[in-house]
Amino acid sequence: MTPQSRIRSLINRLARIDAAGGWSGSLNPAQYAALDYLARANRHSRAPSHVAEFLGTTRGTMSQTLKALARKGFVQEEPKTGDQRSISYALTAEGMALAEVPSVIGTALSGLEDRVTAALETALTDILRAALDARDGRAFGLCKTCRFHDAGPVHGYCTLLDLPLQHGDRDLICVEHKAPSDDAT
Repeated sequence: MTPQSRIRSLINRLARIDAAGGWSGSLNPAQYAALDYLARANRHSRAPSHVAEFLGTTRGTMSQTLKALARKGFVQEEPKTGDQRSISYALTAEGMALAEVPSVIGTALSGLEDRVTAALETALTDILRAALDARDGRAFGLCKTCRFHDAGPVHGYCTLLDLPLQHGDRDLICVEHKAPSDDAT
């Protein structure tokens, strides 16, 4: 087995262990993954299509997953400003509390030395970027690392959407993210 095969196997095993943690309580792994995404996504990146794209599933499947989370009281539908036909989802207090429960993988990662954590984050980011490039996927990066982020105003400003950022937005996932090194499109 090559080192690449072993690493792929380790990543898959970790993903399955993490997903299995989603079975705790009243959520299945797909619902837990959607809840986790919504907890980390900015207000412009919470449409069912965004969650589906991030998690690599269909819009229909994700729509049903989000509706189940709404029935359980973990998320609520919100009409998008300016387009009443479009909706996005926000976590309720119960959903946020559940999303903040540490996972087994998160707990294991917290035990690593800082230098190991930094190296692992860099390596996994590079792997993810290469995999996304190979299938023309979106990065869904943090606002503060985006070429359209202007740190000047109080909480920052998105020059793509021409909107001021709210407190905490710079540390959230954005569907429109473009790394400064990405080619302009």
